[in-house]
Amino acid sequence: VRDEESSYNKNLFCILKHYEEDLERIFIPHGLTLDRTERLARDTMQDMGGHHIVALCVLKGGYKFFADLLDHIKALNQNADKSVPVTVDFVRIKSYC
Repeated sequence: VRDEESSYNKNLFCILKHYEEDLERIFIPHGLTLDRTERLARDTMQDMGGHHIVALCVLKGGYKFFADLLDHIKALNQNADKSVPVTVDFVRIKSYC
């Protein structure tokens, strides 16, 4: 994200005291990230059409997003007429080699 990109004023958010000095502005609010993650889960469930889902998480940076995505998929699975099987696995990648 370039510096001239639009952002949200940090005063619009609840920020922990020990982060206040480190943050200048917010580019993507947490709620927007959660909304997009839920949409991705819905799209994934729809696109898979009841087929087995194999979810692969790239450690370590992707874990939180991955966990949130799987939580949404699990909730959709519980509220659906038919449950879709999900297999989870993890891979660690060295990005600077």
